[in-house]
Amino acid sequence: MTTLLYDGSFDGLFTAIFEIFEYRYQDVEIVSRERFHQENIFAEIHEVITQNNKSERVLNKLEQNLGKQGIHKLLKVFLSEDPELEKIILSAVRQSIKQPTENILENFADSDIMMISKICKSVSRESHRMTAFVRFEKMQDHVFFSKIDPDFNVLPLIRKHFKDRYQDQKWMIYDLRRNYGILYDLENCDFFYPEDKLDLNRYEDKFHDDEKNYQRLWQRYFTKTNIVERKNLKLHIQHVPKRYWKYLTEKW
Repeated sequence: MTTLLYDGSFDGLFTAIFEIFEYRYQDVEIVSRERFHQENIFAEIHEVITQNNKSERVLNKLEQNLGKQGIHKLLKVFLSEDPELEKIILSAVRQSIKQPTENILENFADSDIMMISKICKSVSRESHRMTAFVRFEKMQDHVFFSKIDPDFNVLPLIRKHFKDRYQDQKWMIYDLRRNYGILYDLENCDFFYPEDKLDLNRYEDKFHDDEKNYQRLWQRYFTKTNIVERKNLKLHIQHVPKRYWKYLTEKW
């Protein structure tokens, strides 16, 4: 068994896959350094140094075989943070190399391909819900701030949506669980990675003077428009699961 250790990045993973073919490894596993715990003392360790040219060669080949949609599906698997993401992505690459004229991602008889399909649906659903349930709060520096805590690492998937929709104001979306975010300053829309977790204790004190008024108006609107006789909590939770309520001003 050869264990390939990579840096946990998308390009790092595909560099590792390239080197599996380059060195003709057979019995292998790919593990990020962050999650590595050596259980087999006889396993050979191969340290992978991320090289974009190697990653791009694999991705270009896959794009020929699977199209851009296929690459996007593998990206969703990577962003799912599933414990077996490296294994099933490697399986998909191997199958695609063996059957270059077939879209192997449609072969649902294969257990790994079926797992990719299920993961993609879950990640897509979470991504869609984030675009619907994100709530921005205006801060004293006139930046609109939102904190999220999604089940999957969906920030890369929702960046374009918010960049296209909110081009006329500065905004920031911060992932509490993964300690990074997106910042748009009217010109650039980039990821940022603070060394320490953002201190959100009493962050309400940094609200713009208008923010609390906006929130009270929004809450009052939902209270006044609510028709008690038509209340259907079961249906409501079906469309807006409780775990998203913490994002919604109208639920406070």
